[in-house]
Amino acid sequence: MAKYYQPEIETASREQIKAWQDERLVKQVQHVWDNVPYYRKKMEEKGLTPADIQGVADLHKLPFLTKDDLREAYPYGLLGKPLSECVRIHSTSGTTGKRVVAFYTQADVDLWEDCCARAIVAVGGDQDDVCHVAYGYGLFTGGAGLHGGSHKVGCMTLPMSSGSTDRQLQFMTDLGSTILCCTPSYAAYLAESIHERGLKDQIKLKAGIFGAEAWSQKMREDIQNGLGIKAYDIYGLTEISGPGVAYECEAQTGMHINEDHFIAEIINPDTGEVLPMGSKGELVFTCITKEAFPLLRYRTRDICVLNAEPCPCGRTHIKMSKPMGRSDDMLIVKGVNVFPSQIEAVLLEQGYPANYQIIVDRVNHSDTLEVMVEMAPENFSDSLAKITSMEKSLVDALKAMLGIYAKVRLVAPKTIARSEGKAVRIIDKRKI
Repeated sequence: MAKYYQPEIETASREQIKAWQDERLVKQVQHVWDNVPYYRKKMEEKGLTPADIQGVADLHKLPFLTKDDLREAYPYGLLGKPLSECVRIHSTSGTTGKRVVAFYTQADVDLWEDCCARAIVAVGGDQDDVCHVAYGYGLFTGGAGLHGGSHKVGCMTLPMSSGSTDRQLQFMTDLGSTILCCTPSYAAYLAESIHERGLKDQIKLKAGIFGAEAWSQKMREDIQNGLGIKAYDIYGLTEISGPGVAYECEAQTGMHINEDHFIAEIINPDTGEVLPMGSKGELVFTCITKEAFPLLRYRTRDICVLNAEPCPCGRTHIKMSKPMGRSDDMLIVKGVNVFPSQIEAVLLEQGYPANYQIIVDRVNHSDTLEVMVEMAPENFSDSLAKITSMEKSLVDALKAMLGIYAKVRLVAPKTIARSEGKAVRIIDKRKI
């Protein structure tokens, strides 16, 4: 086991975890009350003071925070420490509005890197590994988080960032990368590139840590087969810290949440009601150790399930399922709720690559849904009759899944731009 493994934390009893959470929540609520006027006002509007929160059992009393709050409070309205004590920021892309800027003290950076180190150890990483970080660096949290975690574990760290696939493959083969960290879509592209170049026997990868995008079980299997590795999920948000909020272990049956730093809830996304363990709903996180950006009851909009069943790996922190969609990114087409993950599941079941785009438009006051799908080289045909037949088969499968008609357009291999960062899956022209 890697020298960084923390059994006193990761295998603590449920009673100890609850005691940590009770104590840290009370302290954090007081910190926010004293230092974040924006949230103090929200508490006052509900008639609350810190004295009303005595532990996790009182968490439901606190008001939610949403991305709209973060945009309204931009840039400093939710800051919990003086700028003089902050050492770094990270930011979201801002593609749907104002950017969300998250601040970090040195202690925040340290706890974040601890969480990412746990993720690397959970996939079998130790000081003898070469950790190939192909997430983007800069304002995006992916590269910085896994980079810092790799250092804590003691791995040889390759800060590759995204892009320049030829360089990625050169360093991967020359330096013997053993753990790959990147988005799943880029991992699939690297697998494709390795196959094309005949480099499979020169690749020493054993595991991959993939996140920042939705990906299905079928896509996991394709990546594992393509790269000859085990592919593990990791979860995080810039608003909460970045990747490492939760991570998969060798069981690959959900992601352990770092409960000594974060409290997770599942709520009904329409009513805000807290749902019991095992229910499907919207994931909400409360940060109980962060200093500079201490969000309480932040609505992630990710739809998932929490699981408290014992894990064969011995870790005792509860697990979250892979997000099953997003309550805010859900598409409403002709009055029907459509999750992109449903479309991806159909495509992968039918044997198509995980390279596609969903295009929604409005024509003559009626919504239209089109799915552009790239064909695999072995299935590519210039026969119009064959393509028409394949498209019809997909149309039928999508209608069975979604309940509405979706036009399908099959395109030649490599027609859709490959992703080196987050894949652009949805183009909703109704908003343009």
